[in-house]
Amino acid sequence: MNGADGKNVAAALAGPPPALDWKFSQVFGERTAGEEVQEVDIISAIEFDKSGDHLATGDRGGRVVLFERSDKKENGGSRRDLEKVDHSTSKHPEFRYKTEFQSHEPEFDYLKSLEIEEKINEIRWCQTANGALFLLSTNDKTIKFWKVQEKKIKKVASMNMDPSKDVGKNNIGSSSVSSNTGSHLANGGYKDKASSNLINDFKFPPGGIPSLRLPVVTYNETSLATKCRRVYAHAHDYHINSIATNSDGETFISADDLRINLWNLEISNQSFNIVDVKPVNMEDLTEVITCAEFHPTHCSTLAYSSSKGSIRLIDLRQSALCDTHSKLFVEHETPASKSFFTEIIASTCDIKFGRDGRYILSRDYMTLKLWDINMDSGPVSTFQVHENLRPKLCDLYENDSIFDKFECCLSGDGKRVATGSYSNLFRVFGCDPGSNESTTLEATRNPMRKQVQTPSRPMRSLSSLTRAVRRGGGESTGTDANGNSFDFTTKLLHLAWHPSENSIACAAANSLYMYYA
Repeated sequence: MNGADGKNVAAALAGPPPALDWKFSQVFGERTAGEEVQEVDIISAIEFDKSGDHLATGDRGGRVVLFERSDKKENGGSRRDLEKVDHSTSKHPEFRYKTEFQSHEPEFDYLKSLEIEEKINEIRWCQTANGALFLLSTNDKTIKFWKVQEKKIKKVASMNMDPSKDVGKNNIGSSSVSSNTGSHLANGGYKDKASSNLINDFKFPPGGIPSLRLPVVTYNETSLATKCRRVYAHAHDYHINSIATNSDGETFISADDLRINLWNLEISNQSFNIVDVKPVNMEDLTEVITCAEFHPTHCSTLAYSSSKGSIRLIDLRQSALCDTHSKLFVEHETPASKSFFTEIIASTCDIKFGRDGRYILSRDYMTLKLWDINMDSGPVSTFQVHENLRPKLCDLYENDSIFDKFECCLSGDGKRVATGSYSNLFRVFGCDPGSNESTTLEATRNPMRKQVQTPSRPMRSLSSLTRAVRRGGGESTGTDANGNSFDFTTKLLHLAWHPSENSIACAAANSLYMYYA
């Protein structure tokens, strides 16, 4: 038995970890009671960087806002001081505003008579270099590569004399050297073009200048400089739904409804089409691409999801155009359970790899599914998110809520998953075998506000092979855990889990809420 197997056996014997106790940490852009939210201020993307020290958000107005972790810097210092800190009582992650910039502007495609809105669809962090931050942001058509760097402002101090005093014809602070480098003479003299006489504007007084000092350049202040390094445009005929950076640090992919393109970060005028699902006759189109994601460690492996609820794993080493997949993950519905809404609610709107790349988390309208990439017979676990809305599918279809795209995320240790819902609620589920953890939280200053914790009861398993477990919350129709009706106008679509700590950032309209456990 190897070490990994021993750890798994020990964890199984110890049982699932207890449910986390979530607490409010911070909020940015909190609304006052009755304040109207501007459409351009609504957050449309959230992403932590790999270190967890920076957080980026994008909004519908095309802006990107960056936050940096503040608790590390406040507790920082010498190595001896850090060693004195009791790590068992370490603080939870706290962030502060860093900077913001306008990433995209509204455009108009004259060839297609199509307005391109500035809304940020997705943000992805790239590898840092020389203390600078790099990230990709995209709207429906154009991807941009940004560099954010802290630059020190140079300031000349300790001048040798009072600059207000003139000596001779020139100020002491001005240069007495001609721009013509070929006419330089010794001792600072130069030839006048009008005559051949030597001119010395500045003469040292007898005995020299006792207070003569060389100017000193100081760096007392810093400023953040944001620069757009590359623009990747004109490569997608349809709206870009996702971008993903590769572990090799050099390439990334962008996906629209029918194609996935592979880019090099340093080359903006050329991309390679690696997936193309467009049929010869568009009438034969049965499914579209909804999301694409690179494997976190294998640079040649990526996964993409479709509107039919399937996930395809492809290997870039197999062929230049990856028309065939290496693995297909799909859960087939029983014919008896099919209805008009079956295909709509089965559409996968988001997928995420676990940190080690072993598992894939997918989100459709009704459920979260956890897949093992080594087992394509079915999901390992299925978590019920909107099962209580099934009787209301007709109403949801009429008001277009059934097409809402909720994101999902995994904890850094892979033990828990989270996703959003209506009424600004989000759900956290435990993934470990035997875990019944199912917590409903509200994006407010009091996340557990009178929440009635409905125990998650295991439901029928899909099959003995898949070991699928279904866990859900309340059974009341169209109600949340408090028994209140869902507010379909307030929806929590975007959230992200800190890569190394139990901390979640989520967006409720224009407000960014952060929680820790």
